[in-house]
Amino acid sequence: MTSKAEQTAAAETAGALGYEQARDELIEVVRRLEAGGTTLEESLALWERGEELAKVCRRWLDGARARLDAALAEEAGAKDAEEG
Repeated sequence: MTSKAEQTAAAETAGALGYEQARDELIEVVRRLEAGGTTLEESLALWERGEELAKVCRRWLDGARARLDAALAEEAGAKDAEEG
């Protein structure tokens, strides 16, 4: 099992990753899990890492969606101001 300190370090490392880095590592984690041949402890550690990476990807995607929504709202507001 991983210790609390190891989990914290993994979470901090995952938080520092860019979207593409997290996505690529997540793809590798999934590949390794699907390939099998790992111990139960290794599989559990991979699954936990995959969960952290998925959270990183979700945060990046949520942030991108918020930025896109804000830009679209700003554009719509500017368009309304021009028409009004």
